[in-house]
Amino acid sequence: LTGTSINIYTQIGLLLVGVMAKNSILMVENGGQLRDAGRSVREAAQEAASLRLRPIVMTMASTVLGAVPLVLGSGPGAESRAAIGWVIFGGLSLAAVFTLFLTPVVYLGLARFSQPRAHQGERLAREMQSASDAGAVESV
Repeated sequence: LTGTSINIYTQIGLLLVGVMAKNSILMVENGGQLRDAGRSVREAAQEAASLRLRPIVMTMASTVLGAVPLVLGSGPGAESRAAIGWVIFGGLSLAAVFTLFLTPVVYLGLARFSQPRAHQGERLAREMQSASDAGAVESV
């Protein structure tokens, strides 16, 4: 897209996109905790997205703005610095958009089909109780 080659510098830059994947994971985990607290799927998705907005934007903005000198630089080694700068600039910008907009939508679509984890703990407690009751009946 930028006319530069895919080299070791761009491959290292692609690893930095994993920072945004971490933000998506934290957003989904936060949504799961909110559902455990009794919120609906929609409320959990909205609140998790709004809680993670500031850290995501701060991470993205600081890293992208730090890559601008790499993209605009000139002189010896400018081509390799520009390659990693473009990957950081474009990759993290695109990843931030996906994290902020796509993750909550996918969460809304998929979380409707699962029960909150708090329900699983209650079900496990009921099953353990029924198993111990059945064991007590057999021993009599």
